Amino acid sequence: MAQTKNVRNIMPASIQRVVADVAPQSDNPLNFALTARDQKTIDMVATAVKNKQVLLAYQPIMQARDQNKVAFYEGLIRVLDETGRIIPAGAFMDAIENIELGRQLDTLALDEGLRALHENPELRLSINMSARSIGYAPWNRMLDEWLTRNELIGERLILEITESSALVAPELVVDFMDRLQLRGICFAMDDFGAGYTALRYFKEFCFDVIKIDGQFIKGIADDPDNQAMTAALVSIAKHFDMLTVAEFVECEADAQKLVSLGVDCLQGYHFAAATTRPAWLRDTHLSQAV
Repeated sequence: MAQTKNVRNIMPASIQRVVADVAPQSDNPLNFALTARDQKTIDMVATAVKNKQVLLAYQPIMQARDQNKVAFYEGLIRVLDETGRIIPAGAFMDAIENIELGRQLDTLALDEGLRALHENPELRLSINMSARSIGYAPWNRMLDEWLTRNELIGERLILEITESSALVAPELVVDFMDRLQLRGICFAMDDFGAGYTALRYFKEFCFDVIKIDGQFIKGIADDPDNQAMTAALVSIAKHFDMLTVAEFVECEADAQKLVSLGVDCLQGYHFAAATTRPAWLRDTHLSQAV
């Protein structure tokens, strides 16, 4: 009992309320609470997907050498809960990443992004996807339908795949990239440096863009170790002729240090938060950052 009491003391109040209702036969109150919370999250996303209550929030990626110029935008998936609140991906992605609901959300994100590219000929946009969606027929149909409707949007589309996701099935990812790069589509490896990329696969992937994980970027101006790590990652990317993007840039000092290290593009709150009302959609001067 003492151990259970201690566990409860460190739980968030929301989880404690679930633990109070735990079935006697359940193996562990904390596991039960976490499972219940995940199921609630899954149900919320499933309802949003069913009703197509999803949208993209757009965050600019700035040119490092001229930080007043946007290199491209990233479209970040959001869902609306039953009250109409905008829920960011960090609140639900872990719960749905490995199930079909994640593939359905990838498909809706792709549809939103390709529609934006079709309607805005000057826009260049990156859209996140899981490597698990490569073999998902509805996702592929969505891409083919839009490219058939407007083949030029492929040249302005960047598909972002996380380092960890790419390593789930590296041979499949390599073949997928080879086929779509022939159609003008670029690929970005997200969270580069966060995982354990095997160099033999890295050579074969042929990503166009490398996004350096934020753990190396935050506070880099005062962190010699992260400066050395980032310089090494930039050197690898340049060797393979890949554009580099530093994520989570939050202050001017970090931005300037990254410029001195040779990073090509910068992304983060220092420049702008993601917004569901970007300049090309805005009727007024107001926007909603999420």
